[in-house]
Amino acid sequence: MRSRFGGQGKGKLVRKLFVIALAILCRDLRAQGPMSDVVKGFVKINAPVIALEHVRVIDGTGAAPADDQTLILEGGSIRAVGSSSSTSVPAGATVLDLGGYTVIPGLVGMHDHMFYPSAPHVSRGVPPVYTELAYSGPRLYLAGGVTSLRTTGSIEPYTDIAVKKLIDTGVAPGPKIHVTGPYLEGAGAYTPNMHELTGPDDARKTVDYWADEGATSFKAYMHITRAELSAAIAAAHQRGLKLTGHLCSIGFREAAALGIDDLEHGLVVDTEFDRGKAADVCPPSPLTSKTLVSLDVESQPVQDMIRDLVAHHVAMTSTLPVFETFVGPRPPLEERVLDALAPELRSDYLTTRARLSGFDAATSPSAALFKKEMQFEHDFAKAGGLLLAGLDPTGYGGVVPGFGDQREVELLVEAGFTPVEAIQIATSNGARFLGELDRIGTIAAGKSADLAVIHGDPGKDIADIEKVEIVFKDGVGYDSAKLIESVRGQVGLH
Repeated sequence: MRSRFGGQGKGKLVRKLFVIALAILCRDLRAQGPMSDVVKGFVKINAPVIALEHVRVIDGTGAAPADDQTLILEGGSIRAVGSSSSTSVPAGATVLDLGGYTVIPGLVGMHDHMFYPSAPHVSRGVPPVYTELAYSGPRLYLAGGVTSLRTTGSIEPYTDIAVKKLIDTGVAPGPKIHVTGPYLEGAGAYTPNMHELTGPDDARKTVDYWADEGATSFKAYMHITRAELSAAIAAAHQRGLKLTGHLCSIGFREAAALGIDDLEHGLVVDTEFDRGKAADVCPPSPLTSKTLVSLDVESQPVQDMIRDLVAHHVAMTSTLPVFETFVGPRPPLEERVLDALAPELRSDYLTTRARLSGFDAATSPSAALFKKEMQFEHDFAKAGGLLLAGLDPTGYGGVVPGFGDQREVELLVEAGFTPVEAIQIATSNGARFLGELDRIGTIAAGKSADLAVIHGDPGKDIADIEKVEIVFKDGVGYDSAKLIESVRGQVGLH
């Protein structure tokens, strides 16, 4: 069928062999297990063998794009990839002629929460509250080309674990989810969604409990103390798990010395350069902003900090889309974003956006900080640091799952990376940090068939990253447009 998309003793040995066979069977069932009717409704292509012909490949390794390639997908994996002139298509394969299209690895979202900010009307006496997106979040992430993600902080960790199970068993559509435990926050949390740690023992107990429940990573937050962070890192590492942090009370180099694995957001949240900063205390944000605006990214203190992080093998997660929203009049106002938002959330977003748009983007502190953050991330990567990509759907809204992951890639290009480099950051770098580069993150024979099919050439025009039409996860192709349409007006509700 062709179509075009433009559109040990013996007993012990027997038992050992049985266990191996069972493991292989379970793996295959996970890759090609039964789907609910709901999931089937979003499937565009599903066949035993699929050939993607005449397609451009950006493989996620940083190599130059390869034109006129053929990929053979079979059993949820990439069986072969090579020139269309030399790659044979198996008899009976379902063939897709993809001339004019580009295939990239599925995006690996490394700061992809399963929640969204409900209107945080602090002026009305209502604290910031976050709504779980158990329904719309997974659909939009998958639609945007995200085939694997790390939640990087959970508001409802039981829900995240349950949603992961629903997806893994074929009941609901969505990407492969790596659940991060609940925020490890100290006294002073600004949202009632977060538990406040009472000390190092509480930090250890929290990590142990949620690791037992299924969390595979942890995230420290703004008011955690050094003693609490040290205890949490030790507990996580004892289990072979990693810990990241959106820090404020602790500087980056302090966290690196304690053994943290990753840092979120970059220079714009690092408080170590604030004069007079007290130990274990998060300084007021105006003070931090004033310090950072006057900070030279190329200065020796900042560059020394970068080298220290690289030497400690600390990764950095870029979340440029959420910071862009504070730079008026950015980002571009997209109908697809507005269409996805619940009406009240859309109204709140537009109101706040209009107010911020009144500031001069060329001279505002937010614009200066945004530019410095881009420079910092570029310098960090060029110094050998492992830069990861995410969107962080928080702020005052407008940063939507899936769409925001695509915007992150575009902003990495604006920060000075080539399109190929930006795609590598958003794919193989994340897979490497997760310890899954042998299975995902690049396009190569033997790897999982997790791919995004894009109409256009993001290697030349990174804006084409938004034109995702089909998303393959374990060799099953999902219809991006249908997934998006299914959650129209739902983001912010569920």
